[in-house]
Amino acid sequence: MTTKNYPDNITALYARLSQEDALDGESNSIANQKNILLKYAEDNGFPNPTFFIDDGVSGVTFDRPGWNEMIRLAECGKVKTVIVKDMSRMGRDYLKVGYYTESFFAERDIRYIAINDGVDSDKGDNDFTPFRNLFNDFYARDTSKKIRAVMRAKGNAGEHLCSNPPYGYVKDPSDKKKWIVDEEAAEIVKRIFDLCVAGKGPMQIAKLLTADKVLTVKAYYAKRDGKLMPENPYRWSVETIRGILERPEYTGCTVNFKTYSKSHKLKKRLQNAPENYRIFPDTQPAIINEKVWERVQELRANKRRPAKTGKQGLFSGLLYCADCGEKLYFCTASSFSPKQGHYVCSNYKSNTGTCSAHFIREETLKQFVLRRIFDVTNLFFDDITTFLELIRQQRFDEREKEMKRRKKDLERAEKRIAELDRIFKRIYEDDIAGAISHERFLKLSAEYEAEQKELTAFVKTEQAAVYSYEQDKADFNSFAAVIRKYVGIKELTPTIVNEFVKKIIVHAPDKSSGHRRQKIQLVWNFIGEVNLPDDKQAVERQRKSKTA
Repeated sequence: MTTKNYPDNITALYARLSQEDALDGESNSIANQKNILLKYAEDNGFPNPTFFIDDGVSGVTFDRPGWNEMIRLAECGKVKTVIVKDMSRMGRDYLKVGYYTESFFAERDIRYIAINDGVDSDKGDNDFTPFRNLFNDFYARDTSKKIRAVMRAKGNAGEHLCSNPPYGYVKDPSDKKKWIVDEEAAEIVKRIFDLCVAGKGPMQIAKLLTADKVLTVKAYYAKRDGKLMPENPYRWSVETIRGILERPEYTGCTVNFKTYSKSHKLKKRLQNAPENYRIFPDTQPAIINEKVWERVQELRANKRRPAKTGKQGLFSGLLYCADCGEKLYFCTASSFSPKQGHYVCSNYKSNTGTCSAHFIREETLKQFVLRRIFDVTNLFFDDITTFLELIRQQRFDEREKEMKRRKKDLERAEKRIAELDRIFKRIYEDDIAGAISHERFLKLSAEYEAEQKELTAFVKTEQAAVYSYEQDKADFNSFAAVIRKYVGIKELTPTIVNEFVKKIIVHAPDKSSGHRRQKIQLVWNFIGEVNLPDDKQAVERQRKSKTA
């Protein structure tokens, strides 16, 4: 709105209703407030009555469209009187309400009236007004506490706290608390994750979806709900892609308490620490496999940027130096042939850094990784029992003995915790009955509490270790699924590499034998490093003979 649309000498009739106030019934409704305000203005002869409305806006914030417009006009000198039904309609932050009533309006000679509270600035100060503002503030704080308590209870019970499901889900028509898969949108979500596994970053994914004229999230909802389409319905943003890739809810879980606010007066939400999240698995059908989601998070943590030529290494983000632990980065030039692309340690810095080059060509890595995939696939299909036994011997045999011991320790600790609870009850009853002195009770209870606290921490650690072990054993099936998926591959693609390989450790070359020999450790997804029979884990190149 512009200033010229308003007459001079406005009588501002301000009405506000928050979502919480709406629960109080008809008395605070916008229609009821408007009737009261207009009747009062007409009965008392106030000129140019003009409504300013904020419906569904909390009183603890003063960043409201209707209020802001009224204040803008007041600053232009067009508002002469402000009338509200009562002080709480103006707001529930007593400091800001006090600023407007005692400073802002007074400085601009604006009359302020709260009808039901008997407040009229032309009739002098009302001594009870500051207390009424304070009570309104207390009311907002108490309401906020109650709402937070309800939300906390819902969150701890595993209910979804967000009002709208993420893109790819819709509310179940038969139960609004549950989510079901929106098949059309879910296909786009799957495509975004597949592109990420294929080595594409959020910017590249956004460009691909835009080029393919895929409706953006906002445009998809507008089309589905029959609303006005946005100006650019196909322009995907990087932020939208990132948000989709980072949402664990696509694995079928509910994640509550990801954000929090410091005060009921601050609307800004702050990111919570991950240890404060509450995660509830299997609350809705999964769109993305959990292992795929975890792999995407790993890939995004190891961001791979194209070289200046625009080329991107097939193994970028997966190569690590065996000596310093840093990544190897991809080197290429527009004049390079495909076979000349190579990787060097990021700490090498043209022989001015703290590590040697660990130079290795991409073509060499391609041949090495492809051969290892063939070897693993052949062993898997030729004799799956031998393959499984090989992995078990290398990963689980020693750990199995350790886990059996840990499970026994865990069982003993849990029994002792239960026993301590019974002891606590017994010595408390003895203390009440006078069978032991109170000093003795305090000493015993302190000792038992310390022991129980220590045991509880021990149980938590051991349970995590046992869960990790059981999860590792289950990961064999995930790796088997990848092998079956890519039977008979003839060349590597970013998707194949990212699904098979977790990381590759490159050692410095050894030239002592007259040949360039370089050890490479390949760590597979799900099953880790596996030493196959007759696998030397090295590439070797004979030196070229010198000619006269």
